[in-house]
Amino acid sequence: QIQVVETGGGLVQVGGSLRLSCTASGRGFMIYAMGWFRQAPGQEREFVGGIHWSDESTYYADSVKGRFTITRASAGNTIYLQMDSLKPEDTGVYYCNSGTGGGTYGVGTWGQGIQVTVSP
Repeated sequence: QIQVVETGGGLVQVGGSLRLSCTASGRGFMIYAMGWFRQAPGQEREFVGGIHWSDESTYYADSVKGRFTITRASAGNTIYLQMDSLKPEDTGVYYCNSGTGGGTYGVGTWGQGIQVTVSP
């Protein structure tokens, strides 16, 4: 069984920065494409960005491109989401997906989510 844990959320002012971490643990799994998603109140969950494990290529939603950066730890199954120039519309619960179901983002085990609040 795979477990996914996100850390690092919180409250930040507009223009500030936050760094989220996501770690997948368990036995006998392979990561293909680990990704971040978010869900604002009353909205559907949306893709934020992700990283392919084989070549560490990254892909971002247009809304965060140039402000958010996803990197992978040198060892282990951890990725980071560096969020800069935060806007109120970035507020929401951020979820990490283990990407263990194949090369498509969002196919795998979900974390419990972590709150990010950007205050005006």
